[in-house]
This record gives sequence, C-alpha cells and structure tokens, in this order.
Amino acid sequence: MDRLTDRTWLVTGASSGLGRALAEAAHAGGARVAATARELDRLEGLPGDDRLLRVALDLTDAASIDAAVREVEQRLGPVDVVVNNAGYGLLGAVEETSEAEARAQFEANFFGPTALTARLLTGLRERRRGAIVNVSSVSGVRGAPGSAYYAATKHAVEGWSNSLRIELEPFGIPVLVVEPGAFRTQFFGRSRVLAERVLPGVYPAVDARRDAEVDSTGRQAGDPGRGAAAILTALAAAPPPKRLVIGGGAVRSIRETFQERLDELEAWREVSASADG
Repeated sequence: MDRLTDRTWLVTGASSGLGRALAEAAHAGGARVAATARELDRLEGLPGDDRLLRVALDLTDAASIDAAVREVEQRLGPVDVVVNNAGYGLLGAVEETSEAEARAQFEANFFGPTALTARLLTGLRERRRGAIVNVSSVSGVRGAPGSAYYAATKHAVEGWSNSLRIELEPFGIPVLVVEPGAFRTQFFGRSRVLAERVLPGVYPAVDARRDAEVDSTGRQAGDPGRGAAAILTALAAAPPPKRLVIGGGAVRSIRETFQERLDELEAWREVSASADG
C-alpha cells in the first residue's frame, strides 16, 4: 500500500470528520475516491474532479449497497481499498435503551459495513490486491457508561475483522482496524443519538455524559487530518499493522485496559488452569 495511484477507494461516512479527511488524503495522493454518505448534499466541498465520485449510500439498505457499488465500479473501476467509517453513537444506559434502538445501532455500525465488505470480497480476492480498513473505537476495547450497545457494535467489528484478516491473508489483503479516541468530528453532534427513554438520577454517570459531550464538541484533542495521515502511514507499512490506535487518550486508555486484563489473568491463572482435566 505504498502507492495510492492507480487505486480506487470507497470511503463510507465521508461527509465529515475522519471519513472526509481520509477521502481527501487518498485523493491528494492520487487515488480515485468514491466518497459516500446517506445524503449527497453532505459531501459538498470535496474536490471536484473526475477522480472523486460522490455517491449516496445507505448501509442499512441492501439495494442501496448494490447500486452504490455498481456506480463506483462503472465510474472509477474495481474497488481496491474499502474504508468502513460510517456509523453513529447511541447514548443511553442499557435499562433506558429499547430493543429497536439497539438493533438499529447494530444495523448501521455492524451489519451495514460487513454487508458492504462482503459485496466487494470476491473482486478483492480474485485481484489479490487492496486493503480493508475498519474504523472501530476505543470503545471496541473498553466500554463506557451509556455506550453499551455502541461498544458492542465495535467489539463485533473487531472480532469480525480478526477472523476476516486470517481468511484474507493468503490473498495478500490486509485488514486494518483503527481505534480512535476523541476526535473533532460530528460524533457528539449529528452522529450521536440519545435513547428516547431517560431515567434521571438513576445512572449519574450516564446523565453526566448526556450533558458533558454536547459541550465538548469541537474541542476534542484528535485532529481528523492527522488521524487520516496516521492511517495512510500504517497502510504504507509492509506489512500494515493489524490494529492502529490513534489519539493519545486512546493509547493511554487501551494500555490501561490491557494491563488490567494481564494483571487479572495472572491473579487468576491457577484457578483458570485448574479447569483442565
């Protein structure tokens, strides 16, 4: 992945934030880029030349996926790099979240990206080139109050990616999982959905997040342009890493999580091993 020229990228969730920054960076490097969003007007301001195609794509609609892939392949050629970035955050305690809200979160954050990728796998495998980039989150490693279902979708993306990576290794197609921390994106703006049911005072930590995250929008430490550059650097490595954490806060949080797991594993090692007969 050291050359972006003669590559076709499909980037979901390219209307803002990390997805938009990646679409712009790949295009600047010479790639042909299909930038997608549910609503085309949100893609305004992207470079206007024949190497960048704006495509409407609703990942929760199989017909929309098929139509978008056909349009991209007809206009730009076979897709080489798939960036699964689209998604949203659902904020609410488990007790506050309805089944319909939880299922909708999985449709957008997990089943949509996996359906798009599956639609493109045959071509990637037959050409034996390309890459898959799945944008997870620090929540894919460590949960947070009010984000149980969002974290579950990202855990699912990570587990799915781990198996997909092994399946595609013989064909030379890397699967890179990106684990961002807090970035200056619309994640706490239009990309955040609140559970309709609220139990005030029952879960103070969730109440605090409902209030605090609105105020923090636009002031997060992570810069989308720098995050996109880090991802391109990782893709250019031979081989690319399996996972890339981006953002200093995410590095600290994930390091602490893994250390806690190692400490607990060691503390209970004898009990764990005693299960063998």
